This record gives sequence, C-alpha cells and structure tokens, in this order.
Amino acid sequence: MIALSINGKTHNADVEDDTPLLWVLRDTIGLTGTKYGCGIAQCGACTVHIDGVATRSCQVPVGTLGGRKVATIESLVQDGRLHPVQQAWLEHDVPQCGYCQSGMMMAAVALLAENPKPTDSDIDAALTNICRCGTYQRIRSAVHAAAGRIREATGRAASAK
Repeated sequence: MIALSINGKTHNADVEDDTPLLWVLRDTIGLTGTKYGCGIAQCGACTVHIDGVATRSCQVPVGTLGGRKVATIESLVQDGRLHPVQQAWLEHDVPQCGYCQSGMMMAAVALLAENPKPTDSDIDAALTNICRCGTYQRIRSAVHAAAGRIREATGRAASAK
C-alpha cells in the first residue's frame, strides 16, 4: 500500500512501487483528466505537478513519491472558479480535439508560477508538449492572457493588504 498526496488529499493505492503515476491516477484513484499519450514522456499529455514542477507522469514510479505533493488538472478549479489558464484557454479557443490540453495547461501553470511574464520564446521552451492539432499560436496567446490575469490578481491582492 502506497500513500500519495494528490490534490491536497491522501490516497492509498494498493499497487507495485514501479507502477507509473499516470496509471495510479487514472485507474486506481479515478482522476482521468491526466491523459495517456505516448508512454515515453515525449508528448506531455500526462503532465502533472510534483512539488510544483511540471512532470510527465507516465515515467514516474509511484514508489518514488513518498512525501511529495502531486497536483493534477482536477486541482485547478478552486471554489467553482476556473484557473486563469483554463479561462484563457476557453477565451482563445485553444483546444480543437482537446486531448493534449490538460497536460498543456499544467505545463503553462508551472511556467507562470516560475515566470509571471514569459516571452514567446519562454513559452516555447517551457511548453514542450505536443499538440497534434497545432494550436501553438493560440496556446501562446492564452498563456500571455493568463499571465496578465494572474499579475492583475496578484496586484489587487497586494494592494488590499
């Protein structure tokens, strides 16, 4: 039995230590927002955050996660409100088929936590996820919009203190 901290809750999983996190999330815990794409950590569809770092979950053995915090796409909505990245994704019509989008959004959230004002080059370097539909221009636009929203919200919060 392995105890995992996922989206702020402890989940016990009766799996082998070498089971990929992706399959524990989807098949054991039932969090299906994280997608299987390639299984070799190349496409990014399975991206989650481990201690705040965007990580491809298909290659992470659950036995290596003791004491670490995992966040999935399901964690982004707070109190019924979309995360600024999710809202920007909708407003900029980013998804076509949508399959890669949960991993792409998780990569974008991690980027914006680290770099609140990324350039197009920063976005391209950080979001190495593959989108078969090729919506990369809209992805960049959405990341810039979300960055602005986050900076604005942070500024409002700071001035309220």
